Amino acid sequence: MYRTSTCGALRASDINSEVVLSGWVHKVRDKGFVVWVDLRDRYGITQLVLDQDRTPDQLLDMAKELGRETVIQVKGQVIERASKNPNIPTGDIEVLVSELQVLNESILPPFTIEDETDGGEDIRMKYRYLDIRRNPVKDNLIFRHKVTMEVRKYLSNHGFIEVETPYLIKSTPEGARDFLVPSRMNAGQFYALPQSPQTFKQLLMVGGMDKYFQIVKCFRDEDLRADRQPEFTQIDCEMAFVEQEDILNAFEGLTKHLLKEIHGVDTGDFPRITFDEAMQKYGNDKPDIRFGMEFGELNSVAQHKEFNVFNAAELVVGIAVPGGAAYTRKEIDKLIDWVKRPQVGAKGMVYVKCNEDGSFKSSVDKFYNQEDLAQWAEVTRAKAGDLICVLSGSANETRAQLSALRMELAERLGLRKPDEFAPLWVIDFPLLELDEETGTYHAMHHPFTSPKPGQLELLDSKPGDVKANAYDLVLNGNEIGGGSIRIHDKEVQATMFKHLGFTSEEAKEQFGFLMDAFQYGAPPHGGIAFGLDRLVSILGGQETIRDFIAFPKNNSGRDVMIDAPANIDEEQLKELHLKLNL
Repeated sequence: MYRTSTCGALRASDINSEVVLSGWVHKVRDKGFVVWVDLRDRYGITQLVLDQDRTPDQLLDMAKELGRETVIQVKGQVIERASKNPNIPTGDIEVLVSELQVLNESILPPFTIEDETDGGEDIRMKYRYLDIRRNPVKDNLIFRHKVTMEVRKYLSNHGFIEVETPYLIKSTPEGARDFLVPSRMNAGQFYALPQSPQTFKQLLMVGGMDKYFQIVKCFRDEDLRADRQPEFTQIDCEMAFVEQEDILNAFEGLTKHLLKEIHGVDTGDFPRITFDEAMQKYGNDKPDIRFGMEFGELNSVAQHKEFNVFNAAELVVGIAVPGGAAYTRKEIDKLIDWVKRPQVGAKGMVYVKCNEDGSFKSSVDKFYNQEDLAQWAEVTRAKAGDLICVLSGSANETRAQLSALRMELAERLGLRKPDEFAPLWVIDFPLLELDEETGTYHAMHHPFTSPKPGQLELLDSKPGDVKANAYDLVLNGNEIGGGSIRIHDKEVQATMFKHLGFTSEEAKEQFGFLMDAFQYGAPPHGGIAFGLDRLVSILGGQETIRDFIAFPKNNSGRDVMIDAPANIDEEQLKELHLKLNL
């Protein structure tokens, strides 16, 4: 056998035992008369010792020639370590080697396999299989496994059945771009890789499965960033005979279970806010509520004071920055430069220092007196020692700009603590969003989302006012899950398609299979999908999902390790009835 124990298992209680270990050479320390080898596997590190008094010369010389990352097998006796290492679990013992065999030599790795490596991200992604040997990456993958197992355990214990749905499906015009797969056997026709199993899980409800889940790969051909990948994993769920409250209770329970089992954190009932309230208070629909700095709208107390910048604005809004009155003018100028960056887009920023003596000093003292500024402090809930930051302009743009500033300040102030967890539900989203360029509406979530009860008739008269029976679960400023109560009536679904600009022929061509299924007794149903990659990264105290994916793509959607995507030869193109015109 290759091993009787792993490299992380041996303790003082194993002293005098004969063991066989296998693993990678992590480090060799050669003192001439004695050689220590740190042997590493997934489970830990065990120190091996070979010396001139107890080890044959040939074996000692062999150990001196071992290179890093060489795979070896050793046999020996567990002995007490003379100089103990309290920093590792095996630090009380070492193995006196009596036999050594090289299983596979390694060339010099392109970066050091250490927790704090000298390898940059690009080189580590190219040699990802080496990066996985490092504890931070290895531990992230083990952590992901633990979260996934807890999800499966919880859902299975609550009556959910895991069902696999197809990966080769039909392309639909909704959502992001599809990844397309040409069909060799059906010339000129294409499959699409699923952006989600949405229609299939609804069909499973029609099929009477009642409670479904699936941990499933999904694909979207969209621009990438730190928390997006072209292929990602969802915890996809659906339930029949439910209302919104049933869904929220079920998956709030799942989230509480994960926080408890993974981190030992007990949370009370999750707060709920409407979409409109989230936009008004935080400027976005996935607010981080680990800290305050809620928006204060200042139109009523800041306009009509001869300051035309505010008078011409649709919205004047500010936040109170804790302790910000201590900022120097240079530090405030840097904040102003930050909000004026193209990524944020503000034209400037007004500020007010709330002094400890109760007085105020602002960048617009020419236009506002102390009583005016005191009203600003009241609206923004600023206290003595705080700094009020104020932006103005069109409502939507200004809220987005102030939201970005709020998050940046929280980061600088250390308020976004990775070991604190603040979940909340955002509900009552608009059903439709207006595309200002085309003047047409599209579904904010997807075309199968039901309007709130009693609002269907508003689709004809006030489509922008219709609220969706939809909900998002937010954790630490990130959307980790979203879903809705679905439309289960064929006529209502046809009405929805009509308002989204589908002709009846287009709706039948794209979604006729779903409409047909609704004729055979579709139950009321709804569901939710969690982004597993994002959920795991947040539970792991990070926000970059690549760190928790075994083989991620880079920001250009490339797998630099296997060099994909790649060209295919002419014969393959011919078989697929394709011709490239580059």
